[in-house]
Amino acid sequence: MPESTHQPLPQQHVTHLRGPLGLSHLPSAAADLILLGDLTGRYATGSYSRLAPDKRTVILRGDRQGAAEHGHRITAAIACHVARAGGSLDQLTQLLLHPEHEGGRHTRAIALRSGQTRALDYIRRVWASAVQTVSATVALGSRDHAYEVLAALRDRIETTPWRGERGRTALRVLRAHLNFAEITGGLLHHASERQTAEEAGISRTTLRAIYDSVLKPGGWLRRLRVGHGREGSTWYLNHGSAHSHGAPVLLSRLWTTQFPPDQALEEWTTPETATTADIDSTILGHLMGHDAFAHHGLGSAALMIISALHVRQDQTVSELVGTSSVSRATTYRTLNRLADHGLVHHTGETWALAPRALEGFGISLPDGDTGLAAEPAQGWDMVAEQHGTRGVTARRKALHAAERAAYREALDQLAGHRSRAVVIVRDGRQVLVPAPRPDEIPPTWHAPDGRVLDPATGRPADGWRVATDGRLILITPSDQRSYDELAAAHAEALSEWESVA
Repeated sequence: MPESTHQPLPQQHVTHLRGPLGLSHLPSAAADLILLGDLTGRYATGSYSRLAPDKRTVILRGDRQGAAEHGHRITAAIACHVARAGGSLDQLTQLLLHPEHEGGRHTRAIALRSGQTRALDYIRRVWASAVQTVSATVALGSRDHAYEVLAALRDRIETTPWRGERGRTALRVLRAHLNFAEITGGLLHHASERQTAEEAGISRTTLRAIYDSVLKPGGWLRRLRVGHGREGSTWYLNHGSAHSHGAPVLLSRLWTTQFPPDQALEEWTTPETATTADIDSTILGHLMGHDAFAHHGLGSAALMIISALHVRQDQTVSELVGTSSVSRATTYRTLNRLADHGLVHHTGETWALAPRALEGFGISLPDGDTGLAAEPAQGWDMVAEQHGTRGVTARRKALHAAERAAYREALDQLAGHRSRAVVIVRDGRQVLVPAPRPDEIPPTWHAPDGRVLDPATGRPADGWRVATDGRLILITPSDQRSYDELAAAHAEALSEWESVA
């Protein structure tokens, strides 16, 4: 081992560090982690073993490799605690390099092995990652604070220009997640893909495309854990990336395709829509699940215009282009479609919602330029009927219900079979890891010939046997081995595992 270039710090307590940060300013869990290290093994999970590419074999890491990963997790956790408490890089450095702090053992080992310069570079990288992680999350102190954060997020969503069809669809998905977050009472919430698709009124395929192309890259959503079984995925709502001002950056057709009448003016170089919008996302979230606003119905543009007119009535087309983030041509086309149903009316150059437009009921409009009187709508179901989209939501829910039932049936069938064997590689040979067994059954349940008595009926239960160690063994029809062979195989695996361990 080469001689270390690390110079130890003076023997001073952390409360005497420069600045206000000390152990008294940190949570008790953070102080214990710094002083005593990971006593509970919370950060050791997965550090000393990993799954092979076949997802079946458990490969043990070397002692040095596992300890290094374990130490890195402890260091990253301490850095996050310091960043959340408003500390600095210098304070984190002194916390980690203090010789009496067990939580800094990994950093001091790097300094001892590779020198102080390498250790300081490592601390800077960990600190940068911790600052980025902490800045992307919000610490909620109370339920009132949580609702204040959600209200601020809703205001940001309503003033963000969501341009293009993909942007408007992304707004529907984001509003669905905001509904779930408001029910949960915080930015952290749980939702499955089918549940979100039904809430937003779109297909599951479209939902996945919006996740990958708009919301995740734009910094609006983070999936912390993928759902499995009967549990939905865990999501965290963000305020969007600062560089994009909240707007989806991957959308096409951000710039107008129209040209001014005078070719000498050349092409316009600014978007038609403004840099800020003004809509009521609550109205949008209430209406987006109706069949009338499906893809081949009124669509998302109608949702944006209705939400913008609900905030402020009597807007001109130029004003609606800015407040709804809908292009001028699409605004004219959507207003005419809404006017055909009597949901909007215009006086001169200004447009306004009909008295009961939010319920889908239109009003009788005067004859237009064509001389044909438009028949007013009588509810959103009638509007969907006229556009041929009635029943889309019901069919989507029925499909999702069938998919859920098939998935749960597959899970039940999988649970009825014996799980796959898990092995580890030790000294070039595979060692079987014995499957966990239930607790020993009471002696009163034992029957002759190794059978098990059903405590409810008092009769022998088919398919169950008692092993030589007094534990249950389930023999399914897929097992081709006898009870004696199963018991012998389990005893052999247990003996080999204990010898390796």
